[in-house]
Amino acid sequence: MNGADVKHRTTTKSTDSNALHSGLTRSQISMMGLGGAIGAGLFVGSGQAISIAGPAVLISYLLAGTIVIVIMAMLAEMVAANPSAGAFSTFAHKALGRSAGSTVGWLYWIQLVVVIAAEATGAAAMLVIWFPGIPQWAWVLAFVVLFTGINLLGVGNYGKFEFWFAFIKVAAILAFLVLGALVIVGVIPINQPIGFANFTAHGGFAPAGMAGIAAALLIVIFSFGGTEVVSIAAAESDDPAGNIKRTVSQVMLRILFFYLGSIIVIVAVLPWNSPEIVEGPFAAVLSVLHVPGVELMMSLLIVVALLSAMNANIYGASRMLYSLGTRKMAPTAVTHVTGKGVPANAVVWSVSFSFIAVGLNWIWPDAVMPLLLNVVGSTIIVIWSFIAVTQFVLRRRADRENLQMPLRLWGFPYLSLATIAAMAAVVGIAMTDATARTQLLLTLGLTGLLWLVSKLSYRNRQPQNVA
Repeated sequence: MNGADVKHRTTTKSTDSNALHSGLTRSQISMMGLGGAIGAGLFVGSGQAISIAGPAVLISYLLAGTIVIVIMAMLAEMVAANPSAGAFSTFAHKALGRSAGSTVGWLYWIQLVVVIAAEATGAAAMLVIWFPGIPQWAWVLAFVVLFTGINLLGVGNYGKFEFWFAFIKVAAILAFLVLGALVIVGVIPINQPIGFANFTAHGGFAPAGMAGIAAALLIVIFSFGGTEVVSIAAAESDDPAGNIKRTVSQVMLRILFFYLGSIIVIVAVLPWNSPEIVEGPFAAVLSVLHVPGVELMMSLLIVVALLSAMNANIYGASRMLYSLGTRKMAPTAVTHVTGKGVPANAVVWSVSFSFIAVGLNWIWPDAVMPLLLNVVGSTIIVIWSFIAVTQFVLRRRADRENLQMPLRLWGFPYLSLATIAAMAAVVGIAMTDATARTQLLLTLGLTGLLWLVSKLSYRNRQPQNVA
């Protein structure tokens, strides 16, 4: 697709009564990308990764960060050429066929639908500690109703809410990094060794060796999940190609800075094997600094992080379902768009499972969160693998046909092939861990089932072009 085609699509889509509106700004998309990756995976999951790999978890973050930066650059190349609410599902459809597009689209939607319920449950569980008089199921119900309403108000209003959610998280991390730096250089004295001694003490830099780095990599990979929403949101901005080009590199470098900076502060201030790090690394550091009200502060920050991710995931799930509907891969009812440019039926369908989760929280409040997270544990690995293969196929096709492209991934084809190999290596590492292996096999089984259903559903239909 050439530049003229892209311009035509982005300037005319709002004239279609069944089309989405262009209501997101570049700054909102940037903050959505930051907010999508800065969530409970950083505030809580990083402690588990540190406890497994020790200070060498920095290598795990560098490896995972490098992979996700390239994956996002791949998405940017494809989005700039063909903005679409279906993003990587649409691209897989074009590159690998209808069944591939349907499979990755439904896999992503299922993942988000489950994660939405998990995030509402996680936020509710945090608040029950501070407000024991309100049952967990009531908090979940309130969150689901609130964020469903926000997403039905229009993409511009959604973008404003998500901007401020992400702003709170970014501001909190920046404040944490500043405080940590002041402790490390000795400006803020504490009753413990400072500097970087903890990076080599307590068993050395890599106490668990390469095995620890590899095991932590799996946790870190999941922490970066959520950045894909930028590729979906770009289709509803005023300049999809321009916005995705300006946003992706800046967002990903900032995310890597926040993650690496936070881990450096945590490991510098506390021994990596401190029990407090597993329970909550940020709270543990702030406790050492004697910050008043640290437990309430971190609880509220984690709640904000979970609700921000929930808000973004309702948006991402509804747009993916809408795209599947426009390509006849889902019931056409989900393509209905309100006067505000919102695929209302797709939004409601995407939060429907969360209402079921309200009942589950009423019956088994302590068992819901682990169950939900196990269901979608490895979907991000499969989706990123689809993205890498799709970009390689589409880019090779574009180069063969001498097509003009607004943005090109550097180092093609070697970087693309290296990324595919890296994703294969991640799969191999996951197969060596019992928990990750179970999750991955379940995800691969679901992927195969979705592919089979797609094949059986569409085998008698005429092939259609993908817009």
